[in-house]
Amino acid sequence: MSLKEYEASFLDYVGKMLNIEEAISLMYWDLRTGAPKNSVRQRSNVISQLSSEVFKMSTSKEMEHYLITLEEAIQGSLCSLEIEKTVKMLRKEFDRNTKIPVEEYEEFVKCQAESERVWAEAKNENNFAKFEPYLSKIIEFKRKFVEYLGYSESKYDTYLDQYEPGMTVNKLDEVFANVREKLVPIVKAISNSGKNFEKEEMKAFVSKQKQKEICERLLVKLGYNFDSGRLDETPHPFATNINLGDVRVTTKYHENNFEKAIFSTIHECGHALYEQNISKELEGLPIARGTSLGIHESQSLLYEKMIGQSFEFWKNNYPDLQRQVDGILDSVSLEEFYHAVNHSKPSYIRIEADELTYPLHVMLRYEIEKDLLDGKIQVKELPSIWNQKMEEYLGITPPSDREGVLQDVHWSMGLFGYFPTYALGAMYAAQIKATIEKDLPNVNELIETNDFVTILEWLKINIHQYGATKGPQEILVDVTGEELNVQYYIDYLETKYTQMYDLKEVNK
Repeated sequence: MSLKEYEASFLDYVGKMLNIEEAISLMYWDLRTGAPKNSVRQRSNVISQLSSEVFKMSTSKEMEHYLITLEEAIQGSLCSLEIEKTVKMLRKEFDRNTKIPVEEYEEFVKCQAESERVWAEAKNENNFAKFEPYLSKIIEFKRKFVEYLGYSESKYDTYLDQYEPGMTVNKLDEVFANVREKLVPIVKAISNSGKNFEKEEMKAFVSKQKQKEICERLLVKLGYNFDSGRLDETPHPFATNINLGDVRVTTKYHENNFEKAIFSTIHECGHALYEQNISKELEGLPIARGTSLGIHESQSLLYEKMIGQSFEFWKNNYPDLQRQVDGILDSVSLEEFYHAVNHSKPSYIRIEADELTYPLHVMLRYEIEKDLLDGKIQVKELPSIWNQKMEEYLGITPPSDREGVLQDVHWSMGLFGYFPTYALGAMYAAQIKATIEKDLPNVNELIETNDFVTILEWLKINIHQYGATKGPQEILVDVTGEELNVQYYIDYLETKYTQMYDLKEVNK
C-alpha cells in the first residue's frame, strides 16, 4: 500500500470516529435543551455505549499501527501539515487513554450523563445532598485516572493540560496572584465610591419571545450564520460544534432581567464564530476545532465584554434595543445604559459576574479543584468551603447552594482543569484586543457602525481558520508577538473602570 493510500485509510478510520462523536454531540445537545425527563436513562446508556466505541477505536491496535507508521513518514517530511497535526493530536489522546482501563472509562461516561441529570434536579431543588454521591463518584474517577495518567509536580497539571496545553499550576498561581493584587484595590475602591449605576428599568418584564427576537437580531449583526446553526433555550448557556456546518448556540431567558440573555448570547456567539470560520480544508479531521479552551474563551469574551459591553457598540444598537423592548428604556440614556451593563458589584453567580469580580470566581473553583484532587477536602465539605471562600474573596455569602456550589454544570461532567481557561481567556482577549487596535486603528469606528465583517475577517485570518493546527501559545505569539502578558488585561480593566467610576489613586 502506498503512503497516499495508507493516509486515505487512516482518514477513513478517523472519519468513522468523528461521525460517532457527531451523533454523541447531537444527543448531548438534545439532553441539555429539552429531552423528555423519562428519556434520560436510556439516552445515557446510548451515549455511554457510543462513547465507549470511540474510546476503543482511539486506543485500538489498528490506531497504534496507524500512528507508528505515519510518525515515521512525518519524520521523513513525507506527510502534509494536516496529517502531521492530526497524528500529533491522536497520539496524545492514545497515550493518555491507553492508560485508563476501557471498562472504567465506560463506567465513567455513564456516570457523567447521570450526574449531569441529577445535578440539574439538585440545583432546581436546592438539594446538594442529592448530588453529593454522584459528584463523589466523579471525583473518585478523576483521582484514580490521574494516577493512571501520571503527573510530575501537581496532579492538577495533568487535567489542566487537556484543556490548555502547556499551562501549569506554577504558572497559574503566579498569574492569578498578579491579577488579584492589581484588581482587588479597584473592586474595593468601587465599593467605597458609593456609586450605583444599576437601573430599575433593566428589571422590567420582557417576554421570552421578545428576548429571542433581540438575540437573533444581534447574532446576525455579529456575523453568526444561521444557515450553519440555531439558537435554543437551556438552563446553562453553551455553544456546541456538531460539525463545521452545524454550530449551535443556546441561551437562558430571564423575563425580568433581559440583559442576561443578551450578553450570554453574545458570549456564545463568540465561541460559535470561531467554529464557523475554521478552514473548510480541515473538515473531517479532529483538528477542525478550537485549539484550546483558553483561546476559545478569548473569542467569547472579546465579543461579550470588549465589544458587546463597549460604549461604541451601543451607540448604534441602543436605539434599536429601545424600540424592541417597547419603550421601557426610553427614560434611560445611552450613558446610563452603558454604565448599567458594566456596573461592578460582587455577585453569587459566576456567569453573571462583572469583569472585575469574575476572575475571583475562577480562582475559587481552581483552588477547590486542586484540593479535591489532592484529597485535602471531601465532597461533603463543599457547601461550607464554597461559602467561606465566597465571603473571603467577594465579601458575600450565597443564600443557598443553588446560588453557590450547585450553580455550575461542569463538575457533574467531570471537567476538572477547565475553569482556569475562563480567566486565561480574558487575559488572552485583552492581549489580542491590543493587537487588533494596532492593526485596525479605526476599530472603534467599525464597532460603532456595526461593521463586524472587517473585525471577523481579521479574527478569521489570524486565529479562526487554523483550528487546532496551532497550539494556544503559538497562536498568541503569532498574533500578538509575545507570550501571555497579563499587563494588557490589567491595563484594560484599570482604564475602563477607573474612568467609569472616576477613581483616583488606585494601585499607586
